[in-house]
Amino acid sequence: MVGDSVAASLAALRADTATLTRRHLHHTFRTAGERLAHWSASGVDTEPFGTGRESVRERLAELGLAKPLPLSRTLVGAESTRAGAFGGFHHPDQGYRHLQAVSLITMYGPMEGDTPVHPELALLDLLRAWAHDSLHYGSRRRYVDVAGVPTRVQYGINYRRTNGATYSMADTGDACHTRNLGVVMERACDREARRLTREAAALAGVAEPDDPARRLAFRDITGNLSPADVATDPGEAHGEEGTYLVSLARYERTVNQRYAAFLAEFAPGEEDELHALVLRSVISGRTAGLSEWLDERHGPGAFAGVFQASDYFTPSTVP
Repeated sequence: MVGDSVAASLAALRADTATLTRRHLHHTFRTAGERLAHWSASGVDTEPFGTGRESVRERLAELGLAKPLPLSRTLVGAESTRAGAFGGFHHPDQGYRHLQAVSLITMYGPMEGDTPVHPELALLDLLRAWAHDSLHYGSRRRYVDVAGVPTRVQYGINYRRTNGATYSMADTGDACHTRNLGVVMERACDREARRLTREAAALAGVAEPDDPARRLAFRDITGNLSPADVATDPGEAHGEEGTYLVSLARYERTVNQRYAAFLAEFAPGEEDELHALVLRSVISGRTAGLSEWLDERHGPGAFAGVFQASDYFTPSTVP
């Protein structure tokens, strides 16, 4: 943070999460710790989350992140008054909110109760979302004051000038690859979160469900979706669950598959090495190691050549 005014503004935002939860008036949000304690007291076996959480903490420490997102800053919505409400990782308008330093998550499955209808999937979905948002939480950020408003000018290895210019341009809607750092960082976080959740599911002995909608959700949560699973928007379910499955498939196609293409394009045979390097760079906010790695394989200036928008340094005003 640059300047005392920025620190004060962010502190005020982070002291009040109601501005976020008010956008979900039908749902009741409680901290992840409170939700897990209630589910456990209600007879739900929460061990898959507990063991997975420790694995996440160990892995994040390896990557350079000493402190994951606190459960007290992770708000889980349930007890919805909206008939047919359906939650989970792909529920609209949720995820990590950097200005408030809080994550909004919804309980996977039907949301009208205070305990999950599908406990195993709900716990794995919560683990995936928490691990994912922990990486966002731990990503390097820099804020400056712009007309009294705290403005983020760096997130991980992506940048934005105070005039609004972004370092890398958005991908076209029909792209099969990516040249956008936002997509790279988002998918890197989710690839890692889903790998760790897949390990937790295996340790807990959670099997793939037979029901088509649950099976698709399980494959998504654990990172086992095939291209055929999301080649077209799913049509098995209706209502909010159907909308959820459509969002799941589109996220896989427009984020996850594009990142997989990026790794295959720039690190054939070394995908895991480049992926880990991306995560370490996002956490530290330093691009030197990543740039050197890419330069060695693709020539000098590879990072900027791949990602930098041609007009990024165009003056915001012309005399």
